[in-house]
Amino acid sequence: MGVQGFQEFLEKRCPGAVVPVDLLKLARTVSRQQQQHQHRQLPPTVALAPGAPRAARGSAPLQPPLPPAALGAYSGGAGPTRHHHPGHHFHHHGQAHPGLHPPPPPPPLPGARVLVDAGSALPRLYGGYQTDWVCGGQWNAMLGYLSALCQACAYPGGDGLELVVMFPGGLGKDRLAEWGRRCQAERQTAQLIVGHVGNKGTPPPRAWFLPPACLSHCVRLALIRFRVKVFQSLEDHHLEVVAFFRENGFHGLLAHDSEYALYNIPSYYSSHALKLSWNGKNLTTNQFLMQEVAKQLGLKRMNFPIFAALLGNHILPDEDLAAFHWSLLGPEHPLASLKVRAHQLVLPPCDVVIKAVSEYVSSIKDPSNLDVVGKDVFKQSQSRTEDKIERFKKAVEYYSVTTKLSSLPVGPSSFLGFRNNRLGNPPLPRNQMGTISAGKPMFSHHVPQKMKYPPPFPVGPNSSLLFSSHALGESHAFSEDPVLQDSPFANWAVSYDSSASQFPNYLTSKASPPLGPDSSHSSSSDGDEPNGASSDHITETLQQQPGWEDPSGDRGSWVQPIDAGVSDASLGDGEPHIPSLLSMSTRNHMDITIPPLPPVAPEVLRVAEHRHRRGLMYPYIYHVLTKGEIKIPVCIEDECNMELPPAALLFRSARQYVYGVLFSLAETQRKMERLAIRRRLPVEVPSVILKEWSAYKGKSPQTPELVSALTFREWTCPNLKKLWLGKAVEDKNRRMRAFLACMKSDTPSMLNPANVPTHLLLMCCVLRYMVQWPGGRILHRHELDTFLAQAVSTQLYEPDQLQELKIEKLDARGIQLAALFMSGVDTALFANDACGQPVPWEHCCPWIYFDGKLFQSKLIKAGRERVSLVELCDGQADLANKVEKMRQSILEGVNLNHPPPSALLPSPTFVPPMVPSLYPVSLYSRAMGSMPPPPQGRSRGFAGLHPIPPQGGKLEIAGMVVGQWAGSRSSRGRGSFGMQVVSVGGPGKGYVFI
Repeated sequence: MGVQGFQEFLEKRCPGAVVPVDLLKLARTVSRQQQQHQHRQLPPTVALAPGAPRAARGSAPLQPPLPPAALGAYSGGAGPTRHHHPGHHFHHHGQAHPGLHPPPPPPPLPGARVLVDAGSALPRLYGGYQTDWVCGGQWNAMLGYLSALCQACAYPGGDGLELVVMFPGGLGKDRLAEWGRRCQAERQTAQLIVGHVGNKGTPPPRAWFLPPACLSHCVRLALIRFRVKVFQSLEDHHLEVVAFFRENGFHGLLAHDSEYALYNIPSYYSSHALKLSWNGKNLTTNQFLMQEVAKQLGLKRMNFPIFAALLGNHILPDEDLAAFHWSLLGPEHPLASLKVRAHQLVLPPCDVVIKAVSEYVSSIKDPSNLDVVGKDVFKQSQSRTEDKIERFKKAVEYYSVTTKLSSLPVGPSSFLGFRNNRLGNPPLPRNQMGTISAGKPMFSHHVPQKMKYPPPFPVGPNSSLLFSSHALGESHAFSEDPVLQDSPFANWAVSYDSSASQFPNYLTSKASPPLGPDSSHSSSSDGDEPNGASSDHITETLQQQPGWEDPSGDRGSWVQPIDAGVSDASLGDGEPHIPSLLSMSTRNHMDITIPPLPPVAPEVLRVAEHRHRRGLMYPYIYHVLTKGEIKIPVCIEDECNMELPPAALLFRSARQYVYGVLFSLAETQRKMERLAIRRRLPVEVPSVILKEWSAYKGKSPQTPELVSALTFREWTCPNLKKLWLGKAVEDKNRRMRAFLACMKSDTPSMLNPANVPTHLLLMCCVLRYMVQWPGGRILHRHELDTFLAQAVSTQLYEPDQLQELKIEKLDARGIQLAALFMSGVDTALFANDACGQPVPWEHCCPWIYFDGKLFQSKLIKAGRERVSLVELCDGQADLANKVEKMRQSILEGVNLNHPPPSALLPSPTFVPPMVPSLYPVSLYSRAMGSMPPPPQGRSRGFAGLHPIPPQGGKLEIAGMVVGQWAGSRSSRGRGSFGMQVVSVGGPGKGYVFI
């Protein structure tokens, strides 16, 4: 899109508008200014106190002083909860005890606050574009970089820079076309990476950088460890970032997204150019002076919304503006010859479009009359002119709303809790950062002194922000967080916002901005602009005959209705006109209707939303509970290699079990079975169908895959409310068992610390899941030993040595295995949060059990050099003994003699092998009573119920079967389920028939 190229245009073509700045120096200037403002506001007794801060003389003000409300919002707020604390209400002390010693001085105000958009700043938060990122991620090096960054920002005396990081947590359906194009580009880049590594054995060039799998969640966990305030957006990430920025009075925004520059942000800094000096005294980046940008482009800043709308964006795409952009260039332009290419949609270069559009916008006489501007822009349009004008007006309104100081439409509730923040603590004093708390943990994070980065923060009080350190089998429930015991959020069942409008029903949580794109989007060029298959855009509306795509990637055919805007204008001489296919709207995003989701308890949704906003919960959970769909990122995979399955398919079964846990499917089935027994009726349990958007070999990102939720065969998982909020010992055990069952690791030895150390449990669960793939063997024995050997290696906690480690020749299969493993860690984090976080977050962090570069080096020794296990463990027999015990626990009860796959890819849905139960049967026994034996013949379980076919269920679209999924399991003394048919596009579209 034209908007996405705007920031690159500024960096290359507007040198005067991009100036280098030192954020730490700016923070110290802001701190002195705030101290001056505080000194003027204090009473005389406080201002004359010996410890009161004195105003710095001769300091040039950076910007006008913040209002008292903004200062109070940052320092903890002045809400009612603060008045009960004597240290925060010193004025009352002075009045209640006249004549006594002066009250203590107020706490020092921090320097400056900068909001970081993690969605565009992830490469910098990872530590830059290291050449070894392709190995799977160097997480201890990332931890060292973030430690140095946080220490550099924390100056003594409150002169530091506070970073608040916001991660993208919304589904982003209105930008699905943009996401699909990005996925296709990442797939192509992944193939280039695999080919380069396979041919040359060296890391790929920097231009091919792809974020390692699970990077976003690893950065989030690291920031939580360093007590950085973390938040997640709920719906429209861009709008919520701007709203959060304005409502809380930040001094700057650090990001790398062109839309923020067009949102008229006062102080916008580039995360792409962020550099931290080796001594930690300078944090430099580039600032975009938007006033200078407007001057060089000849625009007024008030006209930026029109300028952004005409560049091309997610509301009004480039394809609809192609004719307008070419008309601005004129027939005499040197690039005009590109326009005449037949049967191909050719767009002018981005920098040329930006200059031409800026000249056009500056010549508009009345920018407020959007109807006139829209008619002039689309005067050459031959189809859907009115629709394009309406979307142009909505795009202008979308980019205009961010310039208003009022609250923006960011969802059902704003980011509550930041002003009165009781969950996050201020950064540690600088003199406490280098110390390590007593009692060295078994997975020490201490960095050697010779490392160029300072050692990381010690694990302080707020390291228990998610859960405190405790035995793995005795994890606290959500309601037992020790940090939250005295806070308003101690009782997770009570909403942090008790207003009646807060989530009265689970359907109300889906709140999109009213100024978002129209639901009837389409992308096409006009009749004179050929529109090829490369045109991408989003379509939100579920049409009467939606398009579809089967798992193999072949697109189904459908009848495209003739555009009403073309029929009248295109008829000539009374002859019936058949419109050109190139002039009709194309729909590259084809959504599918799914059955309604089961209702979710309001208190569960309140907990999910609160933890989602706070960045304490995996974002998929809120998406599943409220929308029933998720988006899966691209993973590095060789599409020409049939040995390894795509990550989206490999871990789909685990996600299906998680879906069943989130919607309490097991308890619903049990209730329906009991009801059917009493009424002697067939069991009718509707399936829970969800949508997964992904891109891998044979699968286009423009169409979702329908996936059904699954239940555990061995036991009945409790409902989600009890799983999350239960405080009994049995509830704690069931959380752990639910997590192990999702990862197919519910065996006795997995929870035996003598076999599997507690901090390596999550890693072993991922490896055990991978070896159970029914499509064939993924991990060979030496590869499994390599994963385990690097996890127990002492080199894992020495990032400086790993940085100097040289790998002679990278292995293409090795980088794919590392990517699959980190995708499995990503799925395990999803399952752990969905089951109530039985595994403490300190044991989920990948830097305690994996380093990509160390894994690749050991894999070469194990594969090419055929070294023994003891040599693989650096000659330490005790480590080799640990590896053997973990390997035995991982392979316990697993049949490795899988039959070879009969097709290119195995079935997406597979049934795991039966494993022995970890807990006594009496603890989770079902009081079901006796069931009559199934009679012979067509009926099974109950009279009149037809037998279940092998496929179990099928998906019909317009009367055609396009997909099937696994059937019901053996009833084993319970009522059975009927075959389920999901019909889409035909009579009764969108409902489940049984």
